[in-house]
Parts: sequence; C-alpha cells; structure tokens
Amino acid sequence: MLYGYNGKFIEVDLSNEKINVEKIDEQILREYIGGRALASKILWDRLGNKWEEVDPLGPENLLLFLTGPLTGYFPGARICVSGKSPQSNGIVGSTVAGNFAIELKCAGYDGIIVSGEAKKPVYLFIKDDFIEIKDAAHIWGKKGKETTEILIKETFKELSNKWPWKGLWKDPGILYIGPAGENKSRIAAVMSKWSHAAGYGGYGGVMGSKKLKAIVVKGSNPLPPVANKEKVLSLIAEVCKVSIQEKDDWRRWGTGFGGYGFGADTSSEPIRNWQEEWHDNKSFGVDKFEERVWIKRYWGDDGCPTTCLKLAVIKDGEFKGAITDNPDYELQAYLGTNLGIFTPEGNVYMSSVIDDLGLCGIQGGNVLGFTAELYQRGILTKKDLGIELEWGNPKAFARLAEKIAYRKGIGNILAEGTYRAALRLSKRKKIDLMKYAIQSKGIAIGAHGIRSGLDYPPIIAYACSVQGGDHTSVAGLIREELWKCEMSMLFADSGVVCAFNVFKLDWLWDFLQAITGWNITKEEWYEKIAARVLAIQRTFLLLGGPDIYWDPRIHDENPERFYEPLPSGPKKGSATNKEDFLKTKSEYYKTLGWDEYGIPTSETLDKLGLKDVDNILQKVRNKIYSSKP
Repeated sequence: MLYGYNGKFIEVDLSNEKINVEKIDEQILREYIGGRALASKILWDRLGNKWEEVDPLGPENLLLFLTGPLTGYFPGARICVSGKSPQSNGIVGSTVAGNFAIELKCAGYDGIIVSGEAKKPVYLFIKDDFIEIKDAAHIWGKKGKETTEILIKETFKELSNKWPWKGLWKDPGILYIGPAGENKSRIAAVMSKWSHAAGYGGYGGVMGSKKLKAIVVKGSNPLPPVANKEKVLSLIAEVCKVSIQEKDDWRRWGTGFGGYGFGADTSSEPIRNWQEEWHDNKSFGVDKFEERVWIKRYWGDDGCPTTCLKLAVIKDGEFKGAITDNPDYELQAYLGTNLGIFTPEGNVYMSSVIDDLGLCGIQGGNVLGFTAELYQRGILTKKDLGIELEWGNPKAFARLAEKIAYRKGIGNILAEGTYRAALRLSKRKKIDLMKYAIQSKGIAIGAHGIRSGLDYPPIIAYACSVQGGDHTSVAGLIREELWKCEMSMLFADSGVVCAFNVFKLDWLWDFLQAITGWNITKEEWYEKIAARVLAIQRTFLLLGGPDIYWDPRIHDENPERFYEPLPSGPKKGSATNKEDFLKTKSEYYKTLGWDEYGIPTSETLDKLGLKDVDNILQKVRNKIYSSKP
C-alpha cells in the first residue's frame, strides 16, 4: 500500500482543454520523493531530449505544482512550483507556504501538471473529483488583492450551490498571478494569499504565458493514511514543542530581525545594490516595525507552530492603507536597504506594491537596485526612466515597479530580469554594465552576502548552486547542515516542508520513514537520491537555451562586486578571495563526481542510473572541451 501519497496527479492540457488524472509509479516516487526532485524527473522524461529548444514562456513548457509525502504532516505546509525557468533556462524548485498544498492533497491529488496555452484567460477549479477550466476574463488584469477577493466570493457561491449539505466552507487554497505574470515578466512570482510568493525561477511569467490566471482548490477528504500513525503524531508533537518552548525568539521576530541584524552584525546585507553591506540604522530595527506597523504578532499558515508571520498595516501618513505580511528579512533587505529605504513604513509600502503586482520581492528588488545604481552613475537618466530614481524614495521605486509589471517604457527591458536587462542596456549604452548586475545564472543573489564571511553562505554558495542565486539552496557542504548544504535543502523542497521548522535535520528522515514506511536512510538520500537530482538539475542548467547558454568556465562565478572590498563597517576591506573560491569550487565538483568544469562524469551518471542523461550531456562536453571560453 502507498502511504503518505494519493498516487494521483492532475494533468491539464490548456491548448486542447483536456483534463486527465494520471498515476506515477511507486518506484519513481520512492526514487524522487516529490516536489523539486520529482519535478526534475518529470521534466527530464518529457522535455530532456529537446531542452535547448523549449521556450520557457512557450506552450511546450510544463508548469508543475507538486506536494511531497511530508506535506500536511510535518508542521508548516508548502507547495513546490517548477518547470523550465525563464530566468536561468534550467529548473528551479520554488516553494510557497499556505493552505493550497493541504487542500490539494485533501482533494485527492499529489500534484498538478499543466501544459499548453489557453486560447483566452482561464483559471482552474478543483473540488475533489470535480475539476473544471473556468473563464477568467473578469479577473485578468486585476492585481493580487482584488483577484483573491473575487475568487473567494465566487468559490463560496459555487461550493454552497453544488454541495449545500457540506455546511459552511473555509477559504479555498488559491495560487494566482498579478499583472507582472500576465505580461510574462521573467521576474513574476506565483502568488498565494495576499503576500506569499514562489518567486525564484520566474514561474509567474510561465503561468501568464499559459493564460492561467489562478488555480483554486478545495479538498474535503482526509490526508492519505501513513505507515506509522503513532510515530508521526509523536514527531509532530516534538516539532511543536521545540518550536514553542525553545524557539520563542524565532516565533516573536521571525526573520524580521534581519533588516538590522544582517547589516549591523554580519555585514552581509545588500545596501544600494550591494555597494555596501553594513549599516547601523536603528530606525530599521524589528522593534520599530513592531511598534509602528504590526497589527498582529503571531499568525501562521496551516499547522505551523512557529508562526513567524506578522501582519503589517500603515495606519496614517503618505503610505496609509498599505497592508502586507510584515516584510521578512529578504524583503526588508531587497525592498528596503537595497533601495536606500530605512523606515518600516517605506519598506511595508514597497512590499505591498510589489506583492499586489505579482512581482518577486527578491528579483524585483534586485532589478530596482540595479536600475537605481545606473541612475546614480548617470548611465540611465530621467529621460530613460521617466522617473527621478533617487535612493530612499519609495514612491519613485513603486512607479518603476508598475512600469516593470506592465512592461511600459524601460519596464519592458527590466521585466526581463537583471541579467538580460544588463545585456540589452549594455548594448544600448555601449558600456559593459554586467558589473552592476548582482546575479548568478540569471537569478538574483539572495540577500546574504559572502564578503564578510560572517553569514551562512559559503564562497561558492551562488556560483555553484544548481538554482543560481537562490539563497535557500546554496552550494557548499556535501551533507548534514541544512542551510549550508544544497543536498539537505533539496529534501525540504522535495518533502515538501517549510525549512524554518526543521530545527533538527534528522526529523526529515524520521518523518519520511514513519509516513511512507520506506527505509530511506540519510546515506541513501545523500549518496543516491540527492546526487541524482543535482546531476539532472546541473545538466538542465548546462543545456540552457534557447536565448541564453551558460559556459561553466565563465558563469560558475561570483558577481564582480563580491571581489571588491567592503567599504564600511567592522569588516571594512573584506572581500571574497579568488584563489580560495577556485580551490573550493574544484573540491566541491570533485566530491560530487563532476569534472573540473562542473560537468557530471559518465562514471558518476552511470552509478546514479542516469545513462540517458549522460548521452545528452555528451554534446555539452564536446562543446566545452573543444573550445575556448
């Protein structure tokens, strides 16, 4: 018997308006678990032999929404969104919290696989075995808050009319896109609730390219049975106890302490497009957010004991009415200090604007900071932008964000993301602007710098990650520690769980065994399953295409700025050492069984049962080995 899974996946062909429910073999589930890992298998099987030709924003790309066996049991649920990334041309496992994953699992499904392109805007409605493609013309063009309000009202009405004997309904799970996704921005997010986002990868743009405005799901069944119910309940109790009794500071502040701490304490926070990484602005302390904008201290998503979310509202002043989750650290940094904004009100306002437009806070903030530095240096002017883009001006940055979301004027270029925008603007201005683009493989660097050596990412964290600049999946250690090990974080993305609740790494394997009954050990995970998935993701990244290809001799590298000494703070003068970086990169590749260029060797792929991957990867080897960088 299959435990922890429903064993069923919804397949939606939007081009032909067809819906099927399919099964995936149990052996594949055991070998790839779910979420990000399973996405790599599905994408390889269906698109691997033509990957370079597949346009991420074309109908041939697949868009995957996948749960995992731990979803709904391990406290804190997330859904993994994946496909060919319009940012990296590889694949990214991008997860977002909320009730969507549990509703989908309780509806009887482990995931949704979307292909094709609808003839007109649509949304997908799922209620257990009732699945329907519905017209979305009336919500196409709407921003996030209005979209969710309309969909919730429509869903309540439909549920009450079709299933009146069920009584009162709670809110459905909803994933949707804003205007940025509709306009196929490569930095658009798949949104959940008002302000949750699966931002890495640019899958909001993929959703928009398919004219899929939203997916609404309501499940009325229990979660699938587990192999050892008593053990699962015991583990849940342990996670909750540790979270509540031993992590009270985390529950009180969440990551919101970081807007001050990662600047003042570890000199690793992006400030004015990473020109600096240290500040001592106490105006940006989490206590100021708590005093001035919080209206709800403890709240969290379904089953989450940590409740790191805080609700923030601007009650008066020029930004009155802005409402959002209190910005977590990444948004405090990228929509705060990175833009020269050091007030809670300005940061909450920017976060509210970005969320409503459906832009990724990290990718969007990175583009805004890149553009502002070009304006600072006189490379871009008011004539180029239509805006005086001064550091610290939230309203100016909000106006530029609108231009990006709707692809108006300069926004049409910036909507392509920092890397592609730098290429196009370099050509237009006849000057190399790549040194101002703080990204890796087309994906913005997470808000944790490496120059001071005091934050968690190793010096190869972003340059060697199969997910580019993703701060939640950094290259470094081969096993054990969660935040410094891509193989460990891969489990969280495949489980699928919230890593903020993983206070003990062993919990992951304990939960997996108790839920599924499979005796998958840590050794099997690191040496076989995770190694297999990283090899596939790396191969996708090396294949790339159709617009951009990555040469590992050139692009397995840090942004130029990370080799410049920090200009201020207690770590003034610190910079990434190039020799140490090259040595660490070489050792990392060797440990994984990859060659000097980070290409998985034939021997390694054969051991992992990936002979078909080896055959396709041979053309990459031929190209690299026979040419100069």
